[in-house]
Amino acid sequence: MAAVFDKPSLFKRTAPLFEGLDGPLAFAVFLLACAGLLIMYSSGYDHGTRFVDHGRNMAIAGVIMFVVAQIPPQRLMAFAVPLYTVGLALLVAVAIFGVTKKGARRWLNVGVVIQPSEILKIAMPLMLAWWFQKREGQMRPLDFMVAGVLLFVPVGLIMRQPDLGTSLLVLAAGMAVIFFAGLSWKLIAPPVLLGLLGVFLVVWFEPQLCADGMRWPVLHDYQQQRICTLLDPSRDPLGKGFHIIQGMIAIGSGGVFGKGFMAGTQTHLEFIPERTTDFIFAAFSEEFGLLGNLLLIAGFIFLILRGLTIAMEAPTLFSRLLAGALTMIFFTYAFVNMGMVSGILPVVGVPLPFISYGGTAMVTLGLAVGILMAIAKGKRLVQS
Repeated sequence: MAAVFDKPSLFKRTAPLFEGLDGPLAFAVFLLACAGLLIMYSSGYDHGTRFVDHGRNMAIAGVIMFVVAQIPPQRLMAFAVPLYTVGLALLVAVAIFGVTKKGARRWLNVGVVIQPSEILKIAMPLMLAWWFQKREGQMRPLDFMVAGVLLFVPVGLIMRQPDLGTSLLVLAAGMAVIFFAGLSWKLIAPPVLLGLLGVFLVVWFEPQLCADGMRWPVLHDYQQQRICTLLDPSRDPLGKGFHIIQGMIAIGSGGVFGKGFMAGTQTHLEFIPERTTDFIFAAFSEEFGLLGNLLLIAGFIFLILRGLTIAMEAPTLFSRLLAGALTMIFFTYAFVNMGMVSGILPVVGVPLPFISYGGTAMVTLGLAVGILMAIAKGKRLVQS
């Protein structure tokens, strides 16, 4: 009889909290985080406290991931409209009162300096998933038009700052929700074909379009220069082409097996610009070679496939759309970062998930993983 009143052990009391952690997803994130810590120790060895700060940022993101994983997906819907509204209001405040650094107005001083555009990476898929959940079973073309307005207003404000990298990530997250909601291929194909035609024309007429004094009406000067530098880095090898050239040299010099941990000459002789942030993939490639790159890419593929599996098995339309969009954020991060470092995409400020240094981006990634785990937990509770 006394056993009925025995106090449960600490393990039994805390076990339900860990049920929110999806095992395969947590394993993928853990492996990528270990790779990030390893290369951050090397590339940031003589770069102040980057390694310690990177570990701290990971710990904060881990706590956020654990806490968010305990929130039921249906309660996440309550945050959609307020978070989107606050994010949009802060973007307007940035346009009026923002802090300008290096020619870009992206930050807001509210006692501490914040970058409001980061909020939209999560707020945008939340808002659009909420919108389509409310329209489930009665979707019309007008609903997709409203979703487009909800998407392009903040994207336009972010591009105006200008911040091409963040606007690209927010646009990708929003378009993923709209696509997964059932947007017709008849509406998708024309802009895709138009974009491919534009790329072909730029490549074909590159000498004329990138000639001195030529200005493109739809892009800022720095964006035009990035595209022209991508097409021909040798036009300014010690200036704007330096990043791409040194990144490609580092990747190629790594060979199949790499130069070894802490042995990257391009990295430690400081030829690689931004070697702990945007161009950390070049440092990783130099030290761990093609084999290390394949393992890193395999880790991202596993993470993305697990996220898409969670999306497909989610019990509600809101959960499916949100999980699918957050997963595509990881894909966009990894694809754009590796592409720009490898010289196949223009250089934009997009970090490599769990690898690059950056507190705000790390927290955003931890929040995204936590939401995916919450959705996975919600699916298991429905099945039980």
